[in-house]
Amino acid sequence: MARDRFHPIVRKVLEKDGWVISDDPLELRVNESIVLNIDLAAEKFIVAERRGVQIAVEVKSFTAL
Repeated sequence: MARDRFHPIVRKVLEKDGWVISDDPLELRVNESIVLNIDLAAEKFIVAERRGVQIAVEVKSFTAL
């Protein structure tokens, strides 16, 4: 999969904010014929609540290379 121009920047910012990158890329299978690829999956644990919050991030830029 080709990486977006801003992919490394977004990943670094998420990690600096305390997110742990768990998948790069994240593959989601809806069924046998539908597969979605998300650029990053990240987890950030909230210590006060003792449960994890997860996000999936798709990075896109619309600038010419």
